[in-house]
Amino acid sequence: MDSTAPISRLNLLFCVIAVDIVRLLPDSVANQIAAGEVIQRPASCLKELVENSLDAGATSVQVIVRDAGRTLLQVVDNGQGMSERDARMAFERHATSKIREAADLFSLHTMGFRGEALASICAVASVEVQTRREEDELGTLLEISGSNVVRQEPVQCAKGTNMRVKNLFFNVPARRRFLKSDQTEMRNLLNEFYRIVLVNPEVEFTLVSNDEVLWDLKKGSLKQRIEAVFGRSGRQPYSKQLIEIQSDTDVSRIYGYVSKPENANRNAQQFFFVNKRFMRHPYFHKAIMTAYQGLLHNDANPSYFIYFDIPPETIDVNIHPTKTEIKFADEQVIFPILLAAVREALGKFNIVPSLDFDTAGKVEMPLPHRSNTIPSTSDFIQHDPSYNPFHTKGTDWHTADKNWSDLYNPLRDIITQQERATPLLFESGDSSNTQSLPIQRTGGAPYQIGNKYIVLPTLQGLMIIDPHRAHALILYDLCLKRLKEHNGEVQQLLFPEIWDVGIEDEQLVESLEGYFRSLGYDITRLMRGSYTVSGVPAILGNQNALTGLQDILDNMRELGEAAQSERERCIAWTMAKNAAIPYGKTLTEEEMNDLISKLLSRSDYRLTPSGKVVAVLLNNEQISNLF
Repeated sequence: MDSTAPISRLNLLFCVIAVDIVRLLPDSVANQIAAGEVIQRPASCLKELVENSLDAGATSVQVIVRDAGRTLLQVVDNGQGMSERDARMAFERHATSKIREAADLFSLHTMGFRGEALASICAVASVEVQTRREEDELGTLLEISGSNVVRQEPVQCAKGTNMRVKNLFFNVPARRRFLKSDQTEMRNLLNEFYRIVLVNPEVEFTLVSNDEVLWDLKKGSLKQRIEAVFGRSGRQPYSKQLIEIQSDTDVSRIYGYVSKPENANRNAQQFFFVNKRFMRHPYFHKAIMTAYQGLLHNDANPSYFIYFDIPPETIDVNIHPTKTEIKFADEQVIFPILLAAVREALGKFNIVPSLDFDTAGKVEMPLPHRSNTIPSTSDFIQHDPSYNPFHTKGTDWHTADKNWSDLYNPLRDIITQQERATPLLFESGDSSNTQSLPIQRTGGAPYQIGNKYIVLPTLQGLMIIDPHRAHALILYDLCLKRLKEHNGEVQQLLFPEIWDVGIEDEQLVESLEGYFRSLGYDITRLMRGSYTVSGVPAILGNQNALTGLQDILDNMRELGEAAQSERERCIAWTMAKNAAIPYGKTLTEEEMNDLISKLLSRSDYRLTPSGKVVAVLLNNEQISNLF
């Protein structure tokens, strides 16, 4: 078609239709869309506002929340404040004082830089700000609701900025319905608060929730700030559990603290910060875990607070809306540096033995001398590095029985198959699939192997039973019954114990208080984040009074918001495991017979509610195949 030909009436009509289809969104709608990425929950709003205060040079920041940030989230700082024009401009989309051009993204020295946060917040909430610079006599009051400016006028106020965000997502009801319970949202708020205060120990922070002061953190050193935030996690001062790490190289400066292996637990505190910015980095986490390899118990994780000072041009923080994912230009170089720094710290405190495997030939070890004379060469121990005590003439212990482990493969396969055959009761709530065939005993006496497993001869073959899991399975029904009937037997403690929980878990403890009392715990709130335990369930016997409570709390935190029946099953099973026979206990024949009788009277004795094998049967044919 000739480009100079006149446009026909049909083509003109098509152009008009095309123009009507494509429209430019209003700024208010665009800001609401952006808010979906930037402001996901009250914790996101807290992060953006406090980071703005820190970028403004604030040395004191006060955070006030009500109803976990749904009703009110207020941040008051003593930073440099804003002029009347800047206060109005700050809420425009892509308005920022942090960068001027795209190249500035690779030399960032501030927390914010996109200019989207305030515009997104005011698009989904009612915002009121009072701000004043030190050189101004009067400040500015600005009120915005749903991106619409309600009023702007001079006001008398203190130097700095006072930002009030009210009724978050009031005009986006679908987003407001997606918010979790106050307990969950408050935990998210506290986690975000910790990430900020741990990297700014030179700044004073106060956090007030529903008119109660949760945190009043004074400025100090990094170790003092860590102690102030997590010092209530145990009886031993938290600072005594930490080991300092330090590494200065041309690539980066790495410093911070890691916990001692004996203080590792399931609820570990793990933080990475790069240039005062919190980040998640699985690759660097692997370096930490590699350094601790062989030093940790099962399910235990070390706490760490690692800080990186890296040239801004070697990282990219503009790859995720929340800025918690950071891309490194040379992370493969940093990995061994971090690994070596942690290993050196652990070795310095004699936690990791320092062994030199590079020494060749004979090793000389001086014998002790009573005199100060230099020992002669005859006083040194000589050893032959080629000597192998397991190698006898004509026999090589490496190859003689190289296939011995294959004898146990059938047993391992049987256990694995039985574990995979049944879904977890916590997920399905249906125990019909766990019913097992009845076992016919031969009359032979059971016996215990290595103070752990019980072996029972039966007509079908040999049954191997885990006594701890078997006893826990028996107690599980009792615990579940007491939870439902609220009639747990209480055993009063002669000396009440103090149970310290994190502030972020206080609301969770309060929501579980009814379950605790139903089991037989007698707990009373002592102070913020602290409880007095005066009585424990009678089925615990002489077990640690606080272990069961903490395990229930940890499991319920991981379970999250679930149906009441699912919560009851999880709590009952956790309680049963704590009250069950501990591993390593030697049982009498009478105790074993009683345990076996109660276990086999159940139709679902094969698996625990969490899907672990309680008993496995090696039938006569399988035993024959072993030989």
